[in-house]
Amino acid sequence: MIPQSMHSSVKTLYDPSMSSGYVLVNVEPGSESDVYKEALNLDCVTDANILFGDYDLIVKIEASSMGEIARHVVESIRAIPGVANTKTLACAEM
Repeated sequence: MIPQSMHSSVKTLYDPSMSSGYVLVNVEPGSESDVYKEALNLDCVTDANILFGDYDLIVKIEASSMGEIARHVVESIRAIPGVANTKTLACAEM
């Protein structure tokens, strides 16, 4: 178990039966904190961080399949008020 002091936004440990992906998110100016907090409240999100650079947030999603990840991005992440654009990166399963 990861101690709370190490990383407060980690919600689950690695599960090899799950598919995972990262979503790079651009948000409307000034909405970074609100989008971050709302993303962490989604069941499919296991981690999130605010970034500096081309993207404002990175969100880790886990689901039972890549199709479910795509559904969560479209129906949950993009539905958060303040989200302007997303780019999804699927993790390779080897």
